[in-house]
Amino acid sequence: MISSPCTKVCTIDAASRLCMGCGRSLEEIARWGSMSEAERQETMRALPERMRAANLKPVQGTTP
Repeated sequence: MISSPCTKVCTIDAASRLCMGCGRSLEEIARWGSMSEAERQETMRALPERMRAANLKPVQGTTP
């Protein structure tokens, strides 16, 4: 299974251009499946600080 920070809230913040659910950029979301596990882990480690810097609070999606 591919690790992912996805919270099923795929809404892009207009100012930061980051996903409001996970903090990834559109490029990262598009490339996620082809990234190595090391690249994904590195990106996921950066997401909390990235969200803070963009003044975004993670939005949680709903699960079925």
